[in-house]
Amino acid sequence: MESLYLLIPLSVLLAFCIGGLFWWAVKSGQFDDMEGPGHRILHDDDIPSEANENEGADKKNN
Repeated sequence: MESLYLLIPLSVLLAFCIGGLFWWAVKSGQFDDMEGPGHRILHDDDIPSEANENEGADKKNN
């Protein structure tokens, strides 16, 4: 019975900490774009876009 006097306040404190971390994650934008990273991995380019622009300019000069 005495252990409940320690465990109940600790569980309430833990619940508030988890709730606070979740609130912070929502407010900082962690859950804004859930689909973007999944789509970006499908459209992986081997050459960065700056290199593509430079390559096009080189072909025009030749």
